[in-house]
Amino acid sequence: MFKKILVANRGEIALRVMRTCREMGIETVAVFSEVDRSAPHVLFADEAYLIGAAPSSESYLKYDKILDVAKSSACDAIHPGYGFLSENTDFAKLVTAAGIVFIGPPAEAIKTMGDKTMARQSMLQTEVPVVPGTEDPIEDISKARSVAEKIGFPVLIKAAGGGGGKGMRIVNSAEEFEDAVGKAQRESQSAFGDGRVYIEKYLEEPHHIEFQILADQFGNIIHLNERECSIQRRYQKVIEESPSPFIDEALREKMGEAAVETARSCNYVGAGTVEFLVDKYKNFYFLEMNTRLQVEHPVTEMITGTDLVAEQILIAAGEPLTLKQDDVKTTGHAVECRIYAEDAAHDFAPSTGQIVLLQIPDGAGTRFDGAIRQGMEITPYYDPMLGKLICWSKDRNSALNRCERALREFYIGGIETTIQFCRSVIRHPAFREGSYDTHFYSLHKEELLAELASSSDEVLLVAGGTLFQHTEQQKHRAHHDSSKQSSKSKWLDSRAERNHR
Repeated sequence: MFKKILVANRGEIALRVMRTCREMGIETVAVFSEVDRSAPHVLFADEAYLIGAAPSSESYLKYDKILDVAKSSACDAIHPGYGFLSENTDFAKLVTAAGIVFIGPPAEAIKTMGDKTMARQSMLQTEVPVVPGTEDPIEDISKARSVAEKIGFPVLIKAAGGGGGKGMRIVNSAEEFEDAVGKAQRESQSAFGDGRVYIEKYLEEPHHIEFQILADQFGNIIHLNERECSIQRRYQKVIEESPSPFIDEALREKMGEAAVETARSCNYVGAGTVEFLVDKYKNFYFLEMNTRLQVEHPVTEMITGTDLVAEQILIAAGEPLTLKQDDVKTTGHAVECRIYAEDAAHDFAPSTGQIVLLQIPDGAGTRFDGAIRQGMEITPYYDPMLGKLICWSKDRNSALNRCERALREFYIGGIETTIQFCRSVIRHPAFREGSYDTHFYSLHKEELLAELASSSDEVLLVAGGTLFQHTEQQKHRAHHDSSKQSSKSKWLDSRAERNHR
């Protein structure tokens, strides 16, 4: 087993990986930028090293600096988390060439599946159905427009070298096409250092459903069931749950088999996610494969009792899978709310500033994966996600009730967040009934925003309670410090008297 792992990431995912490492008796090394000097992942790690200025292009994307730290600190392996370098083929190759284990799939699998156009080409050689679209990145706008017209509008322009909604544009007509392609290319270049984009048919009333897979170095591959990821804004996920309220057991089995076949087709090793679009008639299509851990992996952990980071580490260390497909059992229902530093009432504009008050919910079946603390400054340099609230219970209804309760207790003061937006979604009748698809936000936007406005008084009450609790804690701490100082003074006086005698 590895003795020391460098986590090439920041924020909640870095902290999440480090916690599992500590439980496994593995030392951790953090890397950080100038603005992250006192970040929670830096303070938690056994060792931490500065690698550059605040912009990710000068720090967390500088794999030469990260490799230098890994070598000088004698790390056995590097865990990339998600985002940044997690799907960077060159980085994976350089790590391996340096004699360090990359905790992720082989570079060739990243190249095939991390590049969305190559993934589509690869899957067309299998029996897994694929969403109609182009097989190559856009080079000629006129030809690409002709392809889009042949497929039929609306179409999606998508980043070839990344995901998470970055570099994605919906195009409703030929007149919008060129402008949308340009915007998608620029955003993709900024987010992934890769401006290539491609075309994909836009399915109407689709569900975004993904399957978690694990594959070891001996050819064993299993799936750990699905996650429903259809609650999105700007094509980025906001709330995920498992199991999906939309698919039945027969479809679950077919999609699970397709996910395993997808992983086998590229000789995959490690943890990965195969994403599908499912139309209203329950026809499913391969969308893409994320060759890394997903943001929403905790909902799978909660219903299966499996630590996916531990599985990643064991697989990378050459161990066979600890589970067979028949061993995968699920219990209850889990839902995850992503908490972003965004203003939902103003088109989810990013929010920056200092967290002046913080109350994180807890209780049975309640988990928060985050890396924030009171007094922390939220900067504009990185993704605005602050963390994830995950709630589990015996069934969907009670899990949603628990999640709503936890969201009511959650308060982050000083910046705008999506806490109340998530609560509005959880409370919405269509969501409670499981009658939703990826258009949920656009269909119910006015109702959700009205709910946000009506909940402002309740937010103030929570803030008042949090402020009172904080004030009482400060009083108690001051009293404790005063008593401690008084006791110390008495002890010093006593010692001085004894010494005098």
